[in-house]
Amino acid sequence: MIPIRDTIRSKNYPVVNTVIIVLNVLVFFMQPSGGEGLKSFIFTYGLVPARYTIPAISSYFTSSQQLFSFLSFMFLHGGFFHLLGNMWSLYIFGDNVEDRLGSLRYLLFYLLCGFASGISHLVVNWNSQIPTIGASGAIAGVMGAYLVLFPKSRILTLIPIFFFFQFIEIPAFFFLGIWFIFQFLSAAATAGQGGIAWWAHIGGFIFGIIFLRLFLLFKEPRFGGRLKQITKKGRSDRIQVIRPVSLDQDPDIYGNITITQKEALYGARKLVNIPEGLKKRMFVLLIPPGTSEGSKLRLSGLGGQLKGGDRGDLYLKVKVED
Repeated sequence: MIPIRDTIRSKNYPVVNTVIIVLNVLVFFMQPSGGEGLKSFIFTYGLVPARYTIPAISSYFTSSQQLFSFLSFMFLHGGFFHLLGNMWSLYIFGDNVEDRLGSLRYLLFYLLCGFASGISHLVVNWNSQIPTIGASGAIAGVMGAYLVLFPKSRILTLIPIFFFFQFIEIPAFFFLGIWFIFQFLSAAATAGQGGIAWWAHIGGFIFGIIFLRLFLLFKEPRFGGRLKQITKKGRSDRIQVIRPVSLDQDPDIYGNITITQKEALYGARKLVNIPEGLKKRMFVLLIPPGTSEGSKLRLSGLGGQLKGGDRGDLYLKVKVED
């Protein structure tokens, strides 16, 4: 299952989430390209359990180096697709969690999740000399928080079936639940072996839920509220999922589309996705300038199927966000 996007729109630009993604990309291109230089780099800045549990190894590192590795390991990646997979997941789930927590709390939350995932890996792989790297544990914490905050969200998912690709919207609780079960099964199947740090994922996910509960007990700092005003979005999502309804045997169908005040004033161009069972209908919709709250847009021929092959119309009611 490859997640494409979620259906929850963030109201603010994810400043911290974007900075984290950029930092991961920059560090990836700063890493040595291969050979002994890369091995030494990863052993120094990756998380190696034996560095903390075997005195003969730990004596070669200072306390600050040992502590720094718990931060640096979550910004290293073993390859382009490792980086791409992690950053894509962070892009999909991180903006909504940052939107809810605020940028300052989200930054602390992300780093704590990464640290907790590292501790989880260390405890389970006590004397391992194999380095673990990657943002997966921290991102797992973000996914755990997303599950708690937006369980009714839906994840547009690409599912390859042999040579065909199908887009299906999956409830977030189901998508993330399956993901978490897969981590457990993979951890059990590879117990005692090297490779992917499954327990870092599991620990990050669980601690992400715990940390979220703790963070929600405290109000966001005053500066964080001011930052939200600065980062507030002027545009709604370019891709919008609409689930229209019909009235009895009426071939016409009715739905809502949400835009911002700026888009209502100047117009906008949206890609509209209408689920039809396991299939999707997608088309480009032009919002004319000067559109007001409650305006109705008529799209001819995009309604329900009529006898003879013709279709009814689709009516979209415009909602303008404050």
